[in-house]
Amino acid sequence: MGNSPFFHFLTLSLFAERRKHLGVIALSVVLIFLLSATLFISSSLQQILYGALKDEPDFVVQRVRGDHLLPVPLEWADEIGELHGVVRIAPRVWGRYYTRPKGRSFLVVGVDFLDDQSQKALGKLIGTLDLKSFLSSPGMLVGAGVERWMKAHFYNDAYSFLTPSGEFLKVRKVEVIPPSASLVSDDMILVSIGLARRILGLGEEEATDITFDVPNDAEWSNIEDKVSALHYDLRIVSKKENRKAYLRLFDFKGGFFLVLFLIVLLAFALILYQRYSQVFSHEKRAIGILRAMGWSIRDVLKLKIFETLSIVLASFVLGTAAAYYYVFAFGAPLLRQIFLGSAELATAPRLVPVIDFSMLTSIFLLYTVTFLAAVLIPVWKIAVTDPKEAML
Repeated sequence: MGNSPFFHFLTLSLFAERRKHLGVIALSVVLIFLLSATLFISSSLQQILYGALKDEPDFVVQRVRGDHLLPVPLEWADEIGELHGVVRIAPRVWGRYYTRPKGRSFLVVGVDFLDDQSQKALGKLIGTLDLKSFLSSPGMLVGAGVERWMKAHFYNDAYSFLTPSGEFLKVRKVEVIPPSASLVSDDMILVSIGLARRILGLGEEEATDITFDVPNDAEWSNIEDKVSALHYDLRIVSKKENRKAYLRLFDFKGGFFLVLFLIVLLAFALILYQRYSQVFSHEKRAIGILRAMGWSIRDVLKLKIFETLSIVLASFVLGTAAAYYYVFAFGAPLLRQIFLGSAELATAPRLVPVIDFSMLTSIFLLYTVTFLAAVLIPVWKIAVTDPKEAML
């Protein structure tokens, strides 16, 4: 049996059973689309997260009593600075500001715009900024989500913050943080560190937390123990812990979809197996005729293998292509909220195209093996029977 007649017969067979194959392809595309879209979203968010955490400090020191965060005295920074191996110590001022009780909230972050390290970080984020004009009067840099909320509530150029002391502070909007950083900055407001203290009600010698770096990775554990021993109500959080926490969250949600996919795939395989176990009489006769014409069992199985692989490849390509455009061209509506949550001030990160080829290959192999097993086992049972019996 030559290759050309074989593939010609394969094409005719696919065309003759096109309705059945199109139905199977449609179901397969839906399954692969959902899992691939989930994989793309998870990989993209992890990539964005790595970029966001890349410039984060190695350690963050907080003051905790019970479950409440308390302001940190600035003198703690001096104590930490006396430890050997600690560099770039910086107090931070930040906190949630609620527009009304139980209303929408913004993350207010105080920045020392005169600090060289802060200027470099801002330069990467928003490019050039006229500091003289910015610091001449109370100003703020806002995330894309804050910008949308302000426009929706007719705060076009400025917003008046109500401080804990009861006074109103009118702060003008200077610039919008680019959408590329929206995963961490969508609901963020950047102001000067002194203005942030007034908005959040902190004293001049207080900060929300203190950050520092330890260049020598081998000293991380030792430094962490020394800092933790300074005060009983001190809590220290490392960058590695933050990264692991986010990755566990994304892996959990991605794994949840993977389990669902496996369950649905198993059900799909059982349906296929039942479908091919109860082969229609004309399909039985077709296999019997092929066997009577001299086709061996191997030839029949080869035909079904190529037929099944054609369906699998078409389904996989269509499913992954549709998932790619759904995630990276349209922003993955609905599915994205499963990963990011449904906060009142919705984050809208621009997903960066990232493809995990090893995971896609695993999905393809798992789907292909399951599909082939569900199809070939009943076909083999028919092929091994006597051709006369199959044609009855």
